[in-house]
Amino acid sequence: MSEKAVDVQSAWLQSYIHSSEKQKTLYKRTLFVVSISQIFGGAGLAAGVTVGALLAQQMLGTDALAGVPSALLTFGSAGAALFVGRLSQAFGRRTGLTAGFLIGGLGAIGVIISAIINSVLLLFASLLVYGAGSATNLQARYAGTDLANSKQRATAISITMVFTTFGAVAGPNLVNVMGNFAISIGVPSLAGPFILGAAAYILAGLVLFIMLRPDPLVIARTIEATNQERSDKGLVAITEHTENKRGIIVGATIMVLTQIVMVAIMTMTPVHMMHHGHGLGAVGLVIGFHIGAMYLPSLVTGFLVDKLGRTTMAVASGTTLFLAGLIAAIAQGDSMILLVIALSLLGLGWNFGLISGTALIVDSTETTTRAKTQGTVDVLIALSGAAGGALSGVIVAGSSYLTLSLTGGILSLLLIPVVIWSLGGKK
Repeated sequence: MSEKAVDVQSAWLQSYIHSSEKQKTLYKRTLFVVSISQIFGGAGLAAGVTVGALLAQQMLGTDALAGVPSALLTFGSAGAALFVGRLSQAFGRRTGLTAGFLIGGLGAIGVIISAIINSVLLLFASLLVYGAGSATNLQARYAGTDLANSKQRATAISITMVFTTFGAVAGPNLVNVMGNFAISIGVPSLAGPFILGAAAYILAGLVLFIMLRPDPLVIARTIEATNQERSDKGLVAITEHTENKRGIIVGATIMVLTQIVMVAIMTMTPVHMMHHGHGLGAVGLVIGFHIGAMYLPSLVTGFLVDKLGRTTMAVASGTTLFLAGLIAAIAQGDSMILLVIALSLLGLGWNFGLISGTALIVDSTETTTRAKTQGTVDVLIALSGAAGGALSGVIVAGSSYLTLSLTGGILSLLLIPVVIWSLGGKK
């Protein structure tokens, strides 16, 4: 880069450092751009996940490995979370998130090709790559917080989560449409949703690549470095963005525990309902309430986390998840009302935990390490979800759905001593 170009870039960065109005404008613009990308990202995630197991079942001709797609998506998501986090740390949110979504789109294209040529190996490899979209969709929630102050961060997270809902609801509802479209162009019908997934992930990546300028993490990092330099000279005191390892541990623990409990109970509820004579329509209704409760309360949750505090809402998460487990345990298998209440509380408790935990991670990290740390935490979340899903089947097979629900509820109460421990570290 020429000396003139460096001077221009320096002047451009300085214009943001010394203008709170420009920072506020960029904060709002970043939220808007990330929210748009989340609509596409949510559609890409939901469209593929809806039929992944069915496609594997059709290609393999057996139910035995129908659960493999979910496992591959989870492991692909875990690996991609680390990759996207490190890439974002090195080159900014725009580069990391764009790369993650485009890789997820390539994975979806690979799934389509595997269905056309009937290659199971290509299907499994492509599903692993497709998991990058899921990881990127989750990590995008952090981008809106880079320029947010401590009283805006949870609200920023919640806004992006609400927009994810729009795509997540639209994706499954377009399964039949995309299946018919796939047949019309000579592609197996179950590959149709992955056509939507490919287009949605690639569009999400392009939205971020074109519109996420200037990069919020780069600007935030520059502002923090400037403030630190001025602090060293005694010109200003630094009150935010100091790394707090206790806060990172607590934030990560909150999200990991809520993910394990939520996935474990959610995974086995449809099986429990089918064993008690419920049809797919009833199962869909209960899971629909659950997914709605996971995302739709986000705007209110973000406000509460910012106003009442991260620790208060983390305790609320544990309490809500405990009630969900308790109600699920005492509900009769044919009681739709109690199951709807239990799964709605399960989604709400997860929502409280994810937003409060994410806000704690942002509060506790510096811009020089934030994206890398966030990526590592999201790896743990992905793996804990996989563990919760796997263990849930083992527990139900060895005991019962009642045992699983009670175990999940009791496990969620561990959030309360974790929060008490975190308060003990404050001076």
